[in-house]
Parts: sequence; structure tokens; C-alpha cells
Amino acid sequence: MSSRRTVSLVTLGCARNEVDSEELAGRLAAEGWDLVQTDTAGEGAGADVVIVNTCGFIDAAKQDSIDALLAAGEDGAKVVAAGCMAERYGSELAESLPEAQVIGFDDYAEIGQRLDDVLAGKPIAPHDPRDRRTLLPISPVERSETHDVHVPGHAAFEPLPEGVAPASGPRVPRRRLTGGPVANLKIASGCDRRCSFCAIPSFRGAHISRRPDDLVREAQWLAEQGVRELFLVSENSTSYGKDLGDLRCLEKLLPRLAGVPGIERVRVSYLQPAEMRPSLIDVLTTTPGVVPYFDLSFQHASGPLLRRMRRFGDRERFLELVHTVRERVPEAGVRSNFIVGFPGESEDDFAELTAFLEQAQLDAIGIFGYSDEEGTEAAGLDGKLAADEIAARVDHLNRLAEELMAQRSQERVGSTVDVLIEDETPEDGYEGRAAHQAPETDGTTLVRAEGLRVGEIVRATVVDAVGVDLVAECSADADITGAR
Repeated sequence: MSSRRTVSLVTLGCARNEVDSEELAGRLAAEGWDLVQTDTAGEGAGADVVIVNTCGFIDAAKQDSIDALLAAGEDGAKVVAAGCMAERYGSELAESLPEAQVIGFDDYAEIGQRLDDVLAGKPIAPHDPRDRRTLLPISPVERSETHDVHVPGHAAFEPLPEGVAPASGPRVPRRRLTGGPVANLKIASGCDRRCSFCAIPSFRGAHISRRPDDLVREAQWLAEQGVRELFLVSENSTSYGKDLGDLRCLEKLLPRLAGVPGIERVRVSYLQPAEMRPSLIDVLTTTPGVVPYFDLSFQHASGPLLRRMRRFGDRERFLELVHTVRERVPEAGVRSNFIVGFPGESEDDFAELTAFLEQAQLDAIGIFGYSDEEGTEAAGLDGKLAADEIAARVDHLNRLAEELMAQRSQERVGSTVDVLIEDETPEDGYEGRAAHQAPETDGTTLVRAEGLRVGEIVRATVVDAVGVDLVAECSADADITGAR
């Protein structure tokens, strides 16, 4: 075996998966592996091993994962399937896809040894799938850092060896795979909710929060890497801290992260409407450096249908929540995703959802057609809608959502926004995001100006809107927070 071992990581799915890949990268780099960038097709450029961090959420994501696994080995590299799809299906995936070795989350702590075995031609025995919720105590406060269950993205900071200067540590259990002034910061993993359509808790496990001190230290490290915005991710951010014995832990964490030198913006994702509390709304709307951004998981607006989903709320309660946010900060960003065609969705239920979207004035809207997920309660419900009916409802709401989002963007014309510059577009100016725009999902803002740098936050005036995207201009003496 060559002493120089190379590995490439291909990441599919959500922001949480991106953090998991960076943990794998950090562990491999510490064990002497050379990281090779993937090419534009998502294939490892000459790497000995390609790890595909798969997504196992919905059928389309699973197919994308399979396609990526097949493509990864086309240049002769060894292929390893990791991530949610690999964890969820284990030995079943290994049997159906012999082109790849399959590892589960519990293999991450020894990823270097696993890849050494792959290079040596030793087969990895794939795991049999199991419900990871059963691996931890039911009571959140009884969960402990001393458990033997590996939780991706939760690697602890390693203490400094004796005699090593503090300036050289502690060792960070992560290596960034992409540059830029924005980074994801995983605050928790897993979920204790039992939504009838969702299989994620079964393979991601019960809710576990990371320790606040570790999060602050990781934020400090990210700031040293040039990061200006932290995007806090988890399966359910509003539950953060309940297993640490403090239901207000997120409210205490946010000001600490916003106070890290070099960090200019902190954004929270994945908020459960049923768990939104006045104290959290206060912190999200009044803390300097914490953007008033509300990624609210509504999923629907019909009360009866939400009960079939094992969720809470209805159109009136959700509108009241949005009104509370906008009353405090009119320019606050509010986004959500919705499932259309859930079993039993009547025309009245669909009308409730339509009415909610027309009244809520959300900044970003995601519409998804329902599909059965094996192992979920919803897969066994009666009242299934025909596929063409679901498609028709999805199409109707997508067209409505595009119109409503464009209207909301037009309302921002003439307002002043603070834009984090993320890229230069020589022909037009600079591309970035205003405070109400999250990475990759909520549109961008094009700033017409000269002399700006990536990582700066500039105050600009919105002069036009194209769909969810904004166009803004700033003067030569505009207020700018500098990049380093």
C-alpha cells in the first residue's frame, strides 16, 4: 500500500450532512490521509477512496445517492457509502450495491481504520439497520456524553497534550471542505418528535444537544478561518438544551455565539412552531448579531390534517406567530416548507393551506408532494390521494408560492438591507445575502458597487427584485463591516 493515501468526500443532502463530512475530513486528516477535492461532476479527482455521504430522506434523494455512488467508482477509486442512506439500510444497501462498501455512523470514530481496510481489500461487514432512538434513554435528561453511541458532528474537542502551547490548540475535530464567509454549526442531532410522515428519527436517533462551551470554541475556530456568519443546524433547534436540563439553553447560547470576535451574523434553522416560546422570539428579534430569521416547520395549515401528521397548530395559530414576529421586526425573514397530498387531505384542508399562504406573506416557501416512506405511520394510513391529484396540487401551490414570494420581495424595494458579500460577479457587481436570506434556499442579493471584498457586510438600498432575488446599490461611503 502506498504511504500516501488520498480520499475525496462527496456530500449530498442537507447542511447537517455537510458538517458530518467535515468531521470525517478532520478525522482523516489527523490520521494522515490527504484530502482531494471532487470535480464538478462530484467524482473524486484521482483519489484512492471516495466517500459518498448519502441522503436517505425521500425517494429522489435516495436515487441521487445511488447515482453518486455509481459515478464515484468510474475512475477506479474504491467507494464507501456513508451518511443517512447507508445508516438507514446498512446490509440491504450493501447487498444491492456491491460496487460500494457500506459504513454506519458508529464507524465514523474509526474512519481511518475503515478506509485502510478498504484499500487493503478487506471487506467491511455492513451493519443491520436498527432504530437508533432505542440506543439512548427515553428521558432526555438521562442522556449523557458518556454513551457509546456515535453521533455524527458531535466529536469532542481534544485536550492539548502536556507541554503544548495553548496557541496551537485545542485540536478541532473538523476540517472545512469549502471556503467562504459562511459555515454551518451543528448544535444538536436527532429528534424526539413523532411526526407520522418522517423516518429521520429512526436513523438519526433521539435528540442530543452539544455542549455550549464546545459550540463557542468551534465558533471561535470558524471565525479564525474567516467565517463571518454561523448557520446553526439540527433536526430541531427549538429543543436544544432540553437534554442538558435547560429549556432556555438556546436563548443563552445565541448571545455567546454572536459575541465571538469576527462573527458578524448568527442564524438559526429548523424551528418547530409548537416549541416557539416568547423568550426565544425575544432573543431572535433583539440580540445584536443574531439575525431575525425564522425557519418555521409548519408542514401544513389545516388543524385536522396536522393532527394526522402528529403535529400541532392550525392556520390561526400560525398566522398569530408570524404576526408576532413581524410586529417586532417588520423586515424579519420567515420561511417554511409544506407537504401537499398527505393521506386524507381534503379539498377543505387544501383550501386552508392555500389561505394561509396568501395571508402569511412568507419570504420563502418550499412545496413538496407527499410520498410514502417505509417505516412511517403515514405509509399505513388510509385516504391516499392519486399521484396525479398530488402533482396537480403541488403545481398549483408552486405557482402561487412563486407569485407570493415575488410580491414579498417587491415590498422590500426601497428598503435598506445589510448584505454579506459572498462572491464577485465582475459583469454586474457582488453577490451576497441580506439578513432574511439563508444560504442556498432563500435567494440572493446582487450589490452594484465597486471595491468590495468577500466577507464584508455592506449596507445597501434595494432598487429591484427578481423573484426572491434582490438588486441593491450602495454609495462609496456606505456603512461596511470589514473582512479580514
